[in-house]
Amino acid sequence: MINVTKTFLPPQDEYQAILKRAWGTGWVTNRGVLVQELEQKLKDYLGVANILAMTNGTLPLQIAIKALGLKGEIITTPFSYVATTSSIVWEGCTPVFVDIHPGYLTIDETKIEAAITSKTSAILATHVFGNPCAIEVIENIAKKHHLKVIYDAAHCFGVQYKGQSIFNYGDMSTCSFHATKLFHTGEGGAIVFKDDTLYNDLYYRHNFGHKGNEDFFGLGINAKMSELQAAMGLALFPHLDSILEARRFIVDFYNTQLQDTNLKFLKLRGHTNWNYSYYPIIFNNETQLLKVVKALNAADIFPRRYFYPSLDNLPYIKNQHCEISNRIGSSILCLPLYHDLIEKQQIRIVELIKVHL
Repeated sequence: MINVTKTFLPPQDEYQAILKRAWGTGWVTNRGVLVQELEQKLKDYLGVANILAMTNGTLPLQIAIKALGLKGEIITTPFSYVATTSSIVWEGCTPVFVDIHPGYLTIDETKIEAAITSKTSAILATHVFGNPCAIEVIENIAKKHHLKVIYDAAHCFGVQYKGQSIFNYGDMSTCSFHATKLFHTGEGGAIVFKDDTLYNDLYYRHNFGHKGNEDFFGLGINAKMSELQAAMGLALFPHLDSILEARRFIVDFYNTQLQDTNLKFLKLRGHTNWNYSYYPIIFNNETQLLKVVKALNAADIFPRRYFYPSLDNLPYIKNQHCEISNRIGSSILCLPLYHDLIEKQQIRIVELIKVHL
């Protein structure tokens, strides 16, 4: 079976050697030495000032909304994973969708200002498949209208834009370390921010609001990463270069083999050092997509319709329709892409696609 992705697992002895340190102290949660070490390694590797590791990639979004005091309407994209929208609703705000650019697949920055009202408090945009939004334009709009900016950068581990980490843009960025990501902690995530004065606020919010053992700063939840998760992340670090190189090779193969088809591809924004996180292809229509998916599934190959459906179709979203997001969502497919997808498998995938277009 060939799935759309496959979790990279480091050699067990390497993981166990790191985990043994937690066993030795008996400290497996509440921000032990492994979590602290992971955060420092992440700061150094990514080139960011502040990062808080968390137990999944959704809680950072919710905490960011809460910490920035957002109310009313938040402008966002309908082309993202459901957590982007659900976090807005969960925190008592209203998502206002702005349609996407048909090439970059990120929120269409030229349509944002028209969606701003007196109730708008922020823009929450997704860097889609690791492809940056129009960061400078969004920043100018936010400054003009006194809005906060959060980037859902779940797919963006290691991505750089104009020579620096994509996490350094906006008021806050969030990332996922889910097992399907190229860097993972099994489950996990992080929030990244430049403003040092936010650290204590974000810290207590992800730790029940604690101020020591017997007092509280304020309202918080439990978003802490465990030592077991951190150990997985630390075990992955020595393998990152080989993981990225393997993924780059596969992307280059797909690009070469599919360039003579009538498929459309993700348009990477200029000045981007990409991380080869996903390989989406866009068909002419849904009928063509379903035909190819059926053929691939029959061969025990399982790509993913990602992102589908467009989030303006969620049952708790009313009276918002985004034409381009729905069109792209119904015709986009992410092909298998992972570290040990061998060339024979890649060839088979491409052959089946070409035959059934």
